[in-house]
Amino acid sequence: MKVKLILLACAVMFASGLQAQVLNKLKNKGEQKAGEAIDNLFSGKKKNSGNGTGTNGTNGSNNGGNASGNNSSNQGSSNGSKNNPTNNTGGGLVSAPPDVNQNLADADVAYKKSSYGEARYAVQQAMLGVELEIGNKILKSLPETISGMSKDQSADEVTSTGYGWAGLTIKREYNGDKDRQLRITVANNAAWMAGVNAYLANGGYAQQTNGQQNWKQTKVKGNRAIIEYDQNSGYKLSVPIGTSSLIVYEGVNIATEADMMKAAETVDIDIIKKQLGEQ
Repeated sequence: MKVKLILLACAVMFASGLQAQVLNKLKNKGEQKAGEAIDNLFSGKKKNSGNGTGTNGTNGSNNGGNASGNNSSNQGSSNGSKNNPTNNTGGGLVSAPPDVNQNLADADVAYKKSSYGEARYAVQQAMLGVELEIGNKILKSLPETISGMSKDQSADEVTSTGYGWAGLTIKREYNGDKDRQLRITVANNAAWMAGVNAYLANGGYAQQTNGQQNWKQTKVKGNRAIIEYDQNSGYKLSVPIGTSSLIVYEGVNIATEADMMKAAETVDIDIIKKQLGEQ
């Protein structure tokens, strides 16, 4: 009985050893194949069991191997350039606003079909079209030049979220000599409005910082406003118009407060109010 048990144990140990040898061979074979695959992937390099392998196949077993390595490398480079071309054509995106009448018609049809999601989307697109049209009209109402600074038409910007004045923003820049610049922003911005209204409600005339007055209340064409000055950024004049909109003037390298006020008064605020429906 003991002899049988000993023989059985020896058989199990032999089988385990044989299995381990087979697994090691498979592992080594797999590592070798993986290494060859990686080498073939990068620059056509290929492991060789001969007299050694050199970079780009220069120390391969024969010239044929070298040529094969170089061809593989060149082909990879060529394919890479073909698969990743550089764009050198195309006209960009069309910047036309949504068609208001068409979107209102689409909203009516969708609503009658109880497709409320489609109806809501079409109404939002119609609102977006209206706001962009208003923004463009406001830009046209602004002067071509202000205090010797000319408008930069490429910087004109009208953006909207299409949610009824909640995100309508109109921007215009004027540039002049000696790095003078005037930026005008007409916007419905809750954060800006809250800040300006807090200043106006405070009732104070001026705030002192290290002996330097940096803001005060003023008026622009009869509209209450806040004017600020910072040594680095220059002048900033904020004018609330109506209940939800404001105009912000930012002047860089403007010589004096009087010059800043004169530049701001060039803009017809009443036209902007009318376009926005503000009272």
